[in-house]
Amino acid sequence: MRYESSAGNQPAAHPAAPSLRTPTTVDLVVPVYNEEASLAVSIETLLAADTGRGIEVTIIIADNASTDSTPRIAAALAAEHPNVEYVRLEQKGRGRALSRVWQSSTADIVAYTDVDLATDIRVLEPMVEVIRSGLADVAIASRLQPGLAVERGIKREIISRCYNRLLKLSLGVRFSDAQCGFKALSQRAARDLLPQVEDSEWFFDTELLALAEWAGYRIHEFGTDWTDDPDSSVDVVSTAWKDIKGIVRLRTGGRIRTSHEVPAPNTGAQILHFIDVGIISTVLYAVLFLVGIQFVSEPTANIIALLLSTIANTALNRDHTFGVRSPHRRLTSQLKGLAAFGLCLAFTSAGLAVADGFTGPWATVGTLAVLTAANLAATVVRFVLMRTWVFARGSHQGVHPAATTAAAGTALPNDKDSDHV
Repeated sequence: MRYESSAGNQPAAHPAAPSLRTPTTVDLVVPVYNEEASLAVSIETLLAADTGRGIEVTIIIADNASTDSTPRIAAALAAEHPNVEYVRLEQKGRGRALSRVWQSSTADIVAYTDVDLATDIRVLEPMVEVIRSGLADVAIASRLQPGLAVERGIKREIISRCYNRLLKLSLGVRFSDAQCGFKALSQRAARDLLPQVEDSEWFFDTELLALAEWAGYRIHEFGTDWTDDPDSSVDVVSTAWKDIKGIVRLRTGGRIRTSHEVPAPNTGAQILHFIDVGIISTVLYAVLFLVGIQFVSEPTANIIALLLSTIANTALNRDHTFGVRSPHRRLTSQLKGLAAFGLCLAFTSAGLAVADGFTGPWATVGTLAVLTAANLAATVVRFVLMRTWVFARGSHQGVHPAATTAAAGTALPNDKDSDHV
């Protein structure tokens, strides 16, 4: 998977003039709950925003069980503006709301923004552009890149950065800001991923992005200015606990089913990366052996150094050489890696057995030649085994029918506040 990042709001590509092709349709969802004070102003701001040529935006107000004047205001806005729609639902949960509306959408791109418009609305155009140009499947806004004008309290800033660091450590993801309230997906990515997202509340964003990255969808991240909502009433402790449970569920859950073919590094890159990892592993083995012999016997130090360097070698090759992003089945990969190493060790042991019978003045040269050939053969075999067995990319199955129907019939709602961390 290719992962990209942009600071600022400039498009990442300059494709052919939009006027020469069919307009790109975008369904922009605005989840609301009791937003009578700000809804009209926010929708008018979105309507006035310049989304660029060749982009047709439909704003969908998703009202989940508001008890104030939000329904009346939303209905009036939809009646007044042909590109504004209003959906009334009776159950809360931002994730459930977005999943339901997005899955029923026929637009080329689906997106959402929080009603407080804390995220700079100007980021919408480059996000749409990078998706419709084919350079990305998912576009997200980030408040955590350097050089941005971000206004929010120290508490939420620390919580947000700690949360996203936890995601990197536990799930192995690369995106910098999971919870910023502005995202866009291609129709293909949305239909492939949404049925598999289980969370219906705040963890929805994180789960969606993690599944997208593991499935090999290209994520493009735009740095954006952001202004905190001072009226936020999110229960940080309760939300954080739910997030932790969501992380554990993702980390221990099964592999994602997707119809999207995960791009693998090309063979040339794999060979060079494999060599890089081999050099690092060799140095690590030497260091571990030299340290080990200070405390244990040489045979024991050798076994410990071989085992640890092999584990490190497999882990590095998994990510660096073969581009496996999902954290699942790491133990299986390690066991296969040890088996591959054992087979390769048999090559060098056989070489030693053959060389043991050499005599005469050329015995040393012959031994060196045999061992070199054995090591070369072992290296080739190890690479082939890692490529075709240890980190083999199996055929990609489509989304399980049960997953497709899981979201059907769910209600469409959302909690009031914008980004919870």
